[in-house]
Amino acid sequence: MNLTGINQTDPCLYFHCPERSVSTAVYVILYIFAASVILLTVCGNLLVIISVCHFKQLHTPTNMLILSLAVSDFLIGTLVFPIALIIMIESCWIFSRVFCICFILTGYIASGTSIFDIALIAVDRYIALSNPFLYNRAVSVNKTCFVVLCNWCLMFSYHLAVHYFKKNFERLVMCPGNCFIVVDEVWSLVDLLFIFVSPLSLIIILYIQVFVIAKKHATAIRDLNIQTGTSKNEISMKSERKAAKVLGIVVSVFLVCLLPYFLYSLLSNFLEVGLLFQIILILYYLNSTINPIIYALFYPWFRRCVKLVLTLQILRTHSSLIKVL
Repeated sequence: MNLTGINQTDPCLYFHCPERSVSTAVYVILYIFAASVILLTVCGNLLVIISVCHFKQLHTPTNMLILSLAVSDFLIGTLVFPIALIIMIESCWIFSRVFCICFILTGYIASGTSIFDIALIAVDRYIALSNPFLYNRAVSVNKTCFVVLCNWCLMFSYHLAVHYFKKNFERLVMCPGNCFIVVDEVWSLVDLLFIFVSPLSLIIILYIQVFVIAKKHATAIRDLNIQTGTSKNEISMKSERKAAKVLGIVVSVFLVCLLPYFLYSLLSNFLEVGLLFQIILILYYLNSTINPIIYALFYPWFRRCVKLVLTLQILRTHSSLIKVL
């Protein structure tokens, strides 16, 4: 959690640990809702991880990127999201300073990796559609795993170096119920450009190109089969609509979940710090809940894998060789 523009001499003046004013029923409902969201995030991403790791047919370059995305979102669901929801419900930080630092760094690294994984998936899909021969020849599982490893190392090095060299940990605030790092506007702007604007621009540009290429392919198929009736035309039109739908969902979710957080970091001088920030932070982490729905449930193989996992068929001998594609 990072905040800018607050009184750095005594930032705790802006925070307090209020007594719980909600009824017991509302309190219980909030925790049930929090547990449901956490369970959905963890289980959704865990199913993706098990599916891609277990079934050998899914060991493809694209699925390695989806696996990395699921791992980063799984870490958010297990290590970050529960703490963030507890803070929001209790309005208090009840853990130690070391735990506070780990919570902040884990959130930074995992969420940054998740964002860049989404951008890498867009790059992968663009190359696969624009130049399939080059893709099949040059892109392999090992190379993709190396790119994934570099992505994780980049996020770890970036956040650790920035916080260390800017001595942000020395400005770590441990109020009686709050855990946050006071950062300046320059760092917030750099973070906005590097973690949000750059990957978002790449995602939009590449997915637009993917849609254009898919539309050209559909048009070519329609022209070749124009004398065979309307069924082929309908299939190609469905392909175009599906491509546009996926593009719209990807960009919309990305913007709705992440944009408020980065805008808040820039405009925190003019905004109240408190519940609003907690809500924005929860929305930011909700991206990890929605990601497996977007990048996995759109694939028919995922539904088949979920059925095999839930019915425990993956425990059978040679179950990893089951065809799911």
